[in-house]
Order: sequence, then C-alpha cells, then structure tokens
Amino acid sequence: MAHLILADGTTFEGESFGSASQASQNMGEGEVVFNTGMVGYPESLTDPSYRGQILVFTYPLIGNYGVPSEEKNEWGFSKNFESEDIHVRGVICSQVSEDFSHFAGEKSLPQWLKEKGIPALTGVDTRALTKKLREKGVMLGRIVEGERKGEGEGKIEDPNLLNLVGEVSCKEVITYEPRPCPSPCPTIVAFDCGMKRNILRSFLKRGVRVIRVPWNYDLSKANFSYDGVFISNGPGDPKQCTETIAQVKWALAQNIPTFGICLGIQLMALAIGGNTYKLKYGHRGANQPCLEQGNPKSEARNSKCIITSQNHGFAVEEKSLPAGWHVWFRNANDETVEGIRHESGKFFAVQFHPEATPGPEDAGYLFDEFIRSLPDAGLLSRPRSS
Repeated sequence: MAHLILADGTTFEGESFGSASQASQNMGEGEVVFNTGMVGYPESLTDPSYRGQILVFTYPLIGNYGVPSEEKNEWGFSKNFESEDIHVRGVICSQVSEDFSHFAGEKSLPQWLKEKGIPALTGVDTRALTKKLREKGVMLGRIVEGERKGEGEGKIEDPNLLNLVGEVSCKEVITYEPRPCPSPCPTIVAFDCGMKRNILRSFLKRGVRVIRVPWNYDLSKANFSYDGVFISNGPGDPKQCTETIAQVKWALAQNIPTFGICLGIQLMALAIGGNTYKLKYGHRGANQPCLEQGNPKSEARNSKCIITSQNHGFAVEEKSLPAGWHVWFRNANDETVEGIRHESGKFFAVQFHPEATPGPEDAGYLFDEFIRSLPDAGLLSRPRSS
C-alpha cells in the first residue's frame, strides 16, 4: 500500500509499482500535474519539461506496449526517447500493465521505473485526482510508501522556484551535422533549455546543421557563424531563466531570425518586454486544438485549426505584447496565447510542440517556415569574435 498526499492534505491510495527507494532527496515529491494523452508515456517520462513534477496519466491503462531500447542514434543521442533519462519525480496511473506487447518493446514500464529509481502508484482513482487538479489547480504532492502516519508531513520544495533549466541543459557546445549535408548548409544555434530530442531530429532530417548550446551561453562571444537562433522547450517558471532571456533579447536586437517552442515562446515574450503567468492546471496532452490567427494587418486572415501536442504550465499574457507583435495562434479551448509573431516575419514562437512524437503532425510545417526565414545566401555575414 502507498499514498499520494497533496499539499492540502487530500490523500489518494494505491499500490507501488516503481522504485521502493528514493534515488534522491526530492524524488517522489513535486508539483502534481496530469497528461491526457492516450499513448506516449516513454516520451512523456523522458521529456525534460516534466522536471520536478509528479505525472498523472488520465488514460486508464498505461504500460501495455512496454518500453523501447535506450540505444543511441548516429549523432549520439537517444534514438527512441526525448532525452537520455527520466525527468519526472513520480508516476501516478489507474492501471499499469506488467505485461507488454510491441515489436519494439524491450522491458516493462514497472521494470524501467525501478531501474531508474522512480516511485510510482497504480490503482489510484485518477479521474477523481484529475477533477481535483482541474478545480483547485495543480499543487504540490508527495508519494509515501506504506502507512501514511507522519510520513506525508513536512514542507515540499516548489520546483517552480528552482532553476530547473540549468539542471537539464547541456553543459557544452555540441554540433550536429545533417546527413547528407546540403551545400550551403543552413545553420542554427539552439539554446538547450531542456530540448526534446525530436526537435533535434526534426531539424537534422530537414538538412539543418544544429549547434546546441547551454541555456546561459553568451551568443555575442560565439566564434562560429550561423543563420538563425532557436529557443527550446524546458521546465519550470520562465522568469527563472534570466540569462537565456538576455541572449534572446540580444539575438532579436541583431535582427537574427529566431524561433521558439514551448518555454521558448515564454522566454521570447519576456525578452521583448512582455509578461508570463502560471496557468491553473496547464495544458498537457496530444489533443489540444489551436487556431491560426494570421496577421491582423493582412487582408487574408487564416482560419486554420490544427491539433497539437502540448506540455506547459505557464502562458504568455496577451495584453503585455508590445507594438509590432501579434497573436499568431490561440488555444481553441480557453483562448490562451499559443503563438506570437513579429510583423517583420523574422521572429516567432509557438507554445505547442510541432515536433510532436508521439502525437499529431499538423504543425510540422513550422520548422519549414523557420528554415525559409533564414538568409538565402547561407551563413550570416557578421564579424566573428576573437
């Protein structure tokens, strides 16, 4: 027997199927959030944007197709996952499948979580738990093994007060060459704030060279040339990433084409003087409809609706956007901002995930739109730092 104890004292009972021991001091406690996707648990669990969170799966059966291999691809990063590790602090589900059936499955979900030291509960009334989080908002919680006497007490550290991006970002500059490599080869600098690996795959398969840099890399001192800047997804409160915000501000001031995804849109909004705010329970799932708004200065306004994959707990405040910027996409469910774009067409970002694996592929064209915004002549002509 085990329990999930929320910060307000509400308790949900279940059975442990993950790691019985806590691999780190904060494992088994964090911000409790829910994901509505029917599939994609290996990708969700390895998504760095879930750092510091306990993930509740609303779909009733999890684990039935197992977990694929942890092999690396030709570039040296994970072939099957969104990163090389699990980032959630705990897993909650209604029913877990000990057995699995899939041609790519190599181990069961319980086995994988035990190997990675991740606590997990099954047999939980996830419907009731999700309804509570929707009504009251996401809250801190703790997974407690055995009887709950006194074990659920004590302050839980709020992950949104930490610099989680610094924990999940790469530590050095890494360059990935597309294969085959076109000539000239478009080159982008990608700020790794917890970048999902399918973003890397999406650029590389389009013939783009990616220079992956840490979240706090000083772009003004770069000794290499590039055509554009990309800002990745990542965990936590965007206002904790002051150093990345400063770099985005610099890139925009240099008139460098810039594209952001998820956390990237929030950092871009803050860089231009806008504001962000925390959503009540966020958007996490593979079924979020978004409406493309088009350019308000254009006579032909788009009315296309795309289905998107999402994972975020913060959003851009529309009224805070400065002159020259407009809402590009809007969530069809709650009308929150899902995309922003500068009137020049050189700077834009979206809140959802156009790389979306697994999930809908409706938004994949946004990578192509960014690539088209890069200089036709190839590398930017700009003095290099010594």
